[in-house]
Amino acid sequence: MIGGRPRLRAAVLLVVLPVLPSLAGCARTVDGEPTAATATGAALPRSADELSRLVVTEVPSGLPRLPDDQLQPPAGAKSVGDIADYSDDPGHEREVLAQYGYRYGWERFWGTGSGPMTGVFVDQFDARAGAGAYARDLARNDAERYDAVVHENPLELPGGCRMLTVDDTAAQASLGGPAALAWCGHGPFSVSVTSVAASLEAAEDEVRAVVTAQLDRLPP
Repeated sequence: MIGGRPRLRAAVLLVVLPVLPSLAGCARTVDGEPTAATATGAALPRSADELSRLVVTEVPSGLPRLPDDQLQPPAGAKSVGDIADYSDDPGHEREVLAQYGYRYGWERFWGTGSGPMTGVFVDQFDARAGAGAYARDLARNDAERYDAVVHENPLELPGGCRMLTVDDTAAQASLGGPAALAWCGHGPFSVSVTSVAASLEAAEDEVRAVVTAQLDRLPP
């Protein structure tokens, strides 16, 4: 494993992106109250591979895509087991994810090996309630981690989204620069987008544009 892969997803997801700075906050252990729900319609993706076709393939900043298989652990398809294994207590994490109704997810990263980078995380759940609770609790956990304020329904993002910016010097150093993070529930999907950029304004612009593009690609 080369370097420390940034944890670009809130809660307890300890991902390690080679060559890039360690992003100590973007994991994804969820401490909320999981809410499962009934199964969704047949038109939804039936596997992580089908879900991958709905994930954005480029970002407005023009950063190059980082190949999934060149990351360690690899990006791309994520199962309950993959997510649980990032936790200090995989068994407990599996139970929590099951209560949320977690099915599978997909991660995608853009960057150059140093400096600005963008991460997109799309996860599918049994139904809307679990996806919304998951997104909400990820946002809350990162707000506590960075001592930042989560803005619900921020301007220029669809309803049901949350966003925070990291302007604390120490937190920015751990992330590799000014950062913006957003979480949205969309039907049975949870969408998370993180941008580390040269300025907070640039990070916010990237996150807003990517979130909008990603939500547009998902079924309602």
